[in-house]
Amino acid sequence: MDQKLLLLINRAWTNPPLDRFMALMSSLPAWMPMLVAAGALALWRGGFRARAFVLTAVLIVGINDGVIARNMKRAVNRPRPPQVLDGVRVVDLAKATPRLLAVAKPASVKMSEAADDLEKIEGRSFPSSHTMNMISAALVAACFYRRRGWLAFVPALLVSYSRIYVGAHWPSDVVTSIFLGLGATLLLLAICEMLWRRQAARFFPQLHAAHPSLFTA
Repeated sequence: MDQKLLLLINRAWTNPPLDRFMALMSSLPAWMPMLVAAGALALWRGGFRARAFVLTAVLIVGINDGVIARNMKRAVNRPRPPQVLDGVRVVDLAKATPRLLAVAKPASVKMSEAADDLEKIEGRSFPSSHTMNMISAALVAACFYRRRGWLAFVPALLVSYSRIYVGAHWPSDVVTSIFLGLGATLLLLAICEMLWRRQAARFFPQLHAAHPSLFTA
């Protein structure tokens, strides 16, 4: 089932404009400068909620990516689709500097060839870090910005789907990573809120008095 769904998304439900769009969704170097600029602007000019959101999101995504996802990848060691299947479309943006300019060019599409010796493959397919990170950031946005914040799940789910489309992950990797990201982020949000309520008054008494909870304006 996993392989059939992968091949439907990766080979059947495709076209050149979608190749370009999904490659963009999956390309961290293309849109990271915009995210960094937006975060820096929020820290510089934003109020308490904007600053608390950015710092909380960076902390939680950092833990999910650098601790949870990284260690799970090593423990599970699941091969990526192009490593074990012939004919998987490996879709990427064309070469360009800065990376975002590659959107104006046709996407690069290569067909995979399975490795001859499966015992020598070192897999890094599960979980999907892109998926966990984006879902985590979207959930943090929803907690801080409520109705408007839930809109962040739109790009998060597009990035998640793109990881299957470009051939980087199995569908089960992505689906499971969504729930891993949600669960880990809910736990970390609860810890952040508890620490703010119990400890922030010691270090930032005036700020804590004005904002007793992280998630209130």
